[in-house]
Amino acid sequence: MNGVEILLIIGLGIAVSALAKRRGVQPGLIIVVLAAAVSFIPGLPRLELESELILAIVVPPLLYSAARGAAFTSLGANLRPIITLGVALVVLTTAALGVITSWLLPTMGLATAFVLGAVLAPPDTITTVSHGGELGLPKRVTSILTGESLLNDATALTLFTIAVAAVSGDEATWAGGIGRFLYTAVAGLLIGLIFGVGTLWLRKRLHNATLETALVLLLPFTAFLAAEEIHASGILAVVLASFAVTTNLTFDPQHQYPGGHLTRLQEDAVWPVLDFLLETFVFAYIGLQLRFVLEDLEFGLGRTLIAAGVLLVAAVVIRLAAVFVLFGRWSLQWKMMRLKMERDPDFKLRFEQNVQKRRGQPFEPLPSKEILLVSWTGMRGILTLAAAAAVPADVEGRDAIQVIALVVTLGTLLIQGTTLRALARRLRIDLAAEQSQEASMRQMGSSIMAEVSGFEAQRNALGQAVVDRRLDEATARELIADIDRRQAAAG
Repeated sequence: MNGVEILLIIGLGIAVSALAKRRGVQPGLIIVVLAAAVSFIPGLPRLELESELILAIVVPPLLYSAARGAAFTSLGANLRPIITLGVALVVLTTAALGVITSWLLPTMGLATAFVLGAVLAPPDTITTVSHGGELGLPKRVTSILTGESLLNDATALTLFTIAVAAVSGDEATWAGGIGRFLYTAVAGLLIGLIFGVGTLWLRKRLHNATLETALVLLLPFTAFLAAEEIHASGILAVVLASFAVTTNLTFDPQHQYPGGHLTRLQEDAVWPVLDFLLETFVFAYIGLQLRFVLEDLEFGLGRTLIAAGVLLVAAVVIRLAAVFVLFGRWSLQWKMMRLKMERDPDFKLRFEQNVQKRRGQPFEPLPSKEILLVSWTGMRGILTLAAAAAVPADVEGRDAIQVIALVVTLGTLLIQGTTLRALARRLRIDLAAEQSQEASMRQMGSSIMAEVSGFEAQRNALGQAVVDRRLDEATARELIADIDRRQAAAG
């Protein structure tokens, strides 16, 4: 694939996305369908990249960008459902879909079947989160789905790496697989922590918005490649590095954006563009492979499509059942605990004291309407397609994996993606209480925020002046420092 072809794919993807958004349709769905149709043009050459290149270029920045929008406090308050959905459910889905695949396509082999299971396991919940306001999702549901999107990507790709190693004959035993999982996870997290803290340390010494933004843009790639170099999980390295920087482990706001407001403006503008370009490329790339993978199918088209249909239904049903069972169990436990607190004042006192010590609140189960929404957000997306494209060429059944991944992705986007908005409206989730509480909190802090917003407005004006080249960075930095001193004196 040469540079002209890549630019042509991205350019057409931009045009298609613009039309799709005007029509209120998911751009990725339209792009992959059109690209699949284009692949059947006679004489069209096959466009193919190295599998390692796809994972190394596409996945790290997408994961980092997703972590940027995560609120650390909200994730901590909903840690139990996030870990359950992002880790336990992904492992369960990978195992279940792997077993089903080995039954439907026995000649594929168990190890390759688990590769497919890991490819199909992670839902693209971050896409749902990006439209949470339009759908009317409560903030708590949005926080849970955001946290799930980060963990399920890391879990699925770690399982994917282990399964591919097993197909290649590396540590194919259960003990070897568990040992490899522990090593890749721990080593990946350690690499991510080192790179994240190191980036914060370097960032506060640059004092230049352009250099700071460039440093952060390199972070996901360097953390991923460094971890992969020692056979650790590059995905976990990227996730922890992103958390280290975006939540700022130094707990000093000046260390997070040392260059001031201009750095934040630049990063907020750069990352969405990078996300869009990468997602557009992957959707188009996997669609353009359709004719060629159909021609190379080893298991026959009919049998592969039947397997894809069964796995599509299984993926949807597994999430529905698992979410209702898990959240239903928590709901039952919470009701029993409330009943015991009503009957036993001493138990209630001890419970409240434990919560106060943790400086948090107990996990209260979601209402049934919100549980249904969470269970229906199982659309597969960019990660499934990228992982399918990243399966090594020497893996037997690779073409079947790509066809099944494409069918399942399109199927979930059509079945769940196009009905999620209607489901949210039909459920008519009442956000009045949540909005009333937010209004009360805003009113309580209005007098303080009025003064703070004045300082923030001045910072915004200075940052915009630098962007518009009406003011140089050095002068803007001095003026912002003066604003910080006045704000500290006022506080």
